[in-house]
Amino acid sequence: MYFVLFISVALLSWAVSALLDHRFKKYAKVYLPLTGREVAEKMLRDNGIYDVQVTCTPGHLTDHYDPRNKTVNLSEAVYSSNNVAAAAVAAHECGHAVQHAFSYAPLNMRSALVPVVNFASQWVTWILLGGILMVETFPQLLLVGIILYALTTLFAFITLPVEINASRRAIAWLEQSGITDYQTTPMASSALRSAAYTYVVAALSSLGTLIYYILIFTSRRD
Repeated sequence: MYFVLFISVALLSWAVSALLDHRFKKYAKVYLPLTGREVAEKMLRDNGIYDVQVTCTPGHLTDHYDPRNKTVNLSEAVYSSNNVAAAAVAAHECGHAVQHAFSYAPLNMRSALVPVVNFASQWVTWILLGGILMVETFPQLLLVGIILYALTTLFAFITLPVEINASRRAIAWLEQSGITDYQTTPMASSALRSAAYTYVVAALSSLGTLIYYILIFTSRRD
């Protein structure tokens, strides 16, 4: 049963990734007057944020907001491109900067969990493996692994409202600022919605795996 679930999640993940890639390539051909960098800088200014720097980071899909040093880091393609896909990504990452500036509760909660999740991610695989191997003789080890994995699952679900809210802020601002119009706003929304699907699949996959480990723990022989 779990094998079927694993295959289903893997196929869903592949389908979502393919959809995301297709839409971003499609909307990268629809040009706008501003580059990703210019979109990001304007959105920050329009929201009264002047202490966040927009930088260019190497790689593909490496765009992120770093609350530690207050930087919106845009991948090379997004930073220098003037198209709908780049504008959507840039505005989305600035959405996180706006969340940070106005103390958006789910973002604060996610940030507080980062050190714990980083620690859990380093050890959870080995603890779970050891726990499964010794489930009959030392079940407490598997229980520790389940608790650590539950923290990463919680992190994945807290990430959902953070990402969805950042996208909503991005789309609303893009339209209000006149950067996108009645034709290009739905395109930007479609691109960000596809990106959000990846977080949904990741959260559901994490939950399914957590349930699997719990079943192993609860079905052991007393």
